[in-house]
Amino acid sequence: MAIGAFSAQTVQDVTAGAGGQAQASQLRRRLGKTDLRAVPEVRRALRELLRQWGRPGRSEIAELLTSELVTNALIHTDHDAVVTATVAPGGLRVEVRDFVARRPSLRVPNADNGTHGRGLVLVQSLADAWGVRAHGVGKAVWFELDAGTA
Repeated sequence: MAIGAFSAQTVQDVTAGAGGQAQASQLRRRLGKTDLRAVPEVRRALRELLRQWGRPGRSEIAELLTSELVTNALIHTDHDAVVTATVAPGGLRVEVRDFVARRPSLRVPNADNGTHGRGLVLVQSLADAWGVRAHGVGKAVWFELDAGTA
């Protein structure tokens, strides 16, 4: 099923470790440029992926932060983006890659910028770790939530 340029590629890679226990599950989606209809679809797919994670409060935070990163990538780059979420025993890592090298800036929200500028502040406040790394022709903005954190 595809919505606009939204690729419905979902990868559920579960690898067995010692004792046959699952080590990681992964979701990967390619999003078409400026296709904001993809945001709720990514949230739904992430919710499905996190259902077995067993961290309801953390799952809601993950959905919020993923929405922020996906929206930023689609609005501020005018290019496609790729979102990857990996659940492992230690926690969750979500990465949103785009194809513009310009790094996002952390801005303090104020009355002048309306609702803009809050996304990265939320990521900084709620994630256990986050950052930006260059790759090829663009960048990846990522965050992590530890499994052990309540």
